[in-house]
Amino acid sequence: MTRNAAHPVEPLFVDRWSPRSFTGEPVPDAVLLSAFEAARWAPSASNVQPWRFLLARAGDADWETFVGLLMPRNALWARRASALVVILSELRLERRGVVVDNVSHSFDAGAAWTNFAHQALLLGWHTHGIGGFDRDAARTRLAVPDDFAIEAMVAIGRLAGLDTLDPEFHAAEAPNGRRPLDETVFAGRLGTPAFARERNAA
Repeated sequence: MTRNAAHPVEPLFVDRWSPRSFTGEPVPDAVLLSAFEAARWAPSASNVQPWRFLLARAGDADWETFVGLLMPRNALWARRASALVVILSELRLERRGVVVDNVSHSFDAGAAWTNFAHQALLLGWHTHGIGGFDRDAARTRLAVPDDFAIEAMVAIGRLAGLDTLDPEFHAAEAPNGRRPLDETVFAGRLGTPAFARERNAA
């Protein structure tokens, strides 16, 4: 489908989507370092930067461990990615000398992931966030301490054609749309749109 923003935004925000078809070619360190650097500059509560990233590149010692965490349907396509990333977030922070729960740890990690995804796209690489994986197994196999939440996995790779993708996914391999703002932004409480009603494709 053709994506059209209803209001002026940088093309980056419309061009980013989550393919499943990847070439499998190696991702250069320079690309990964740039994407992680972008993630590093995300905003966070009290600037504690709760996000952490675990990285496995295709073919390295941890690759099959990461792929083995995925639900079987996700493994069908994600094993063709160039790298997989597990995103963690630290559950607590220190505030004025006292360790307290960080209620925004997931929110802040999401901001870092968004920066990562957009910077990767600027460099010609695509990402796909993955929720379908075994978090309990990830905690055990990757030795993740209990004071970190396991948020998501991310596949990164170069976009490929349908010939590299299992036919099961062909029909869905295209950018999708977005809910209009009048169903998303409300005046004070849910139910009353904050802006005049519009029906533009997103």
